[in-house]
Amino acid sequence: MTSLHFHFIAIGGSIMHQLALDAQKKGIVVTGSDDEIFEPAKSRLQKANILPENLGWFPDKITAQLDTVIVGMHTKADNPELIKAKELGLKIYSFPEYIFQQAQQKHRIVIAGSHGKTTVTAMIMHVLNYHKRKFDYAVGAILEGFETSVKLSEDAPVIILEGDEYPSAPFDLTPKFMHYHAHIGVITGVAWDHINVYPTWDSYLEPFENFADAIPKSGTLIYSQEDSIASVIGAKERNDIQQMPYLAHPHKILDGITYLTVENNRIKLEVFGEHNLKNVSCAKVVCSKIGITEEGFYQAISTFKGASKRLEKVKETDNFIYFKDFAHAPSKVIATTKAVKNQFVERKLVACLELHTYSSLNANFLAQYHNTLAPADIAIVYYDAHTLALKNMPNLDEDFVKNAFDHDNLHVFTDLGKLKDFLKNINWHNKNLLLMSSGSLDEKIVDIF
Repeated sequence: MTSLHFHFIAIGGSIMHQLALDAQKKGIVVTGSDDEIFEPAKSRLQKANILPENLGWFPDKITAQLDTVIVGMHTKADNPELIKAKELGLKIYSFPEYIFQQAQQKHRIVIAGSHGKTTVTAMIMHVLNYHKRKFDYAVGAILEGFETSVKLSEDAPVIILEGDEYPSAPFDLTPKFMHYHAHIGVITGVAWDHINVYPTWDSYLEPFENFADAIPKSGTLIYSQEDSIASVIGAKERNDIQQMPYLAHPHKILDGITYLTVENNRIKLEVFGEHNLKNVSCAKVVCSKIGITEEGFYQAISTFKGASKRLEKVKETDNFIYFKDFAHAPSKVIATTKAVKNQFVERKLVACLELHTYSSLNANFLAQYHNTLAPADIAIVYYDAHTLALKNMPNLDEDFVKNAFDHDNLHVFTDLGKLKDFLKNINWHNKNLLLMSSGSLDEKIVDIF
């Protein structure tokens, strides 16, 4: 019997390379291409012997013998391999379509929202793993206890999917979460982002309304009651589905440690912040729908240490902690900054944000960051000309950035050396550092700490 042959265009993506590895484990012949591949994807693909020999796009790799072509979201419409695949009439899937093909017979739980979706997905996975439940998953971060961020087995009855609103592929502008056809859908919160795709608030809101409307009869919609937009979408009258709002879990902070309060008991958490207390409640509701008892949930969640780069502790001494976080959108920046300040009220907070995304580097969007760094005692914003050039975006005026954030003690840097000198000259005694970026600034300043 001839093996199936799948080709992955943009194989180096965080999800794409994991899908390629998963397919290879199933006995499928895997090839792929990409114009840049970073760690850890590079090492993983190399170990599996499916790392492309050369970077770039090679139409000769696309032949009529291919069974399926899977396309990553960073593939452009004029990609020569994609064009060739279309010319040959091959079966082409965006990666969310491909995941759905593997999960059609499973109970599908999809976590959507502008913020919190990775952590909620991670919490649910952690609880199910703790109780040795069989399940599949796809999540945008590496989690403790899991070798991969994607698993697509034949026998798991349920799949937990982090679903975002970004288009699926250049030939398919459908938001990724719509392709998953959720039985249980979650909306953690809605705050305008991705201005390059959704130029207006209304255009950004529409996919979330469609996601909620698509929940099937007998399905469940879970939403944050404390988020003004999610609560409006979630509470809209819909026939024959269960609508379940949630609030931040009751808690206390004692000596820099957050405890869940459950009747007369306190349950120590490894994570903290108002946003994570909402995430805990959300995960608890989801888990209750798939057979996890309240006692079982609390037992497991007390051991959850967080997802990679989500308020991840990089270094700690007696009077200093360095956190890094993936925060980049305004709603994430304010939530993360507030969380660290409220958790360590006796310490000064230095909050450093790298502007790296299309939205954050767009002058028309920067007003959305007004007061997002307000809880910080010292605020820093960093961006560089190289990132702007790669995205074909005009330069940003430093004074314009300062006015947008509107912080009394804000320092703006466009030169990495000057930023590093500034950080080196801070007396870090009784201070915490919060570095927020979806880029690689944490790797560039690692030698300071």
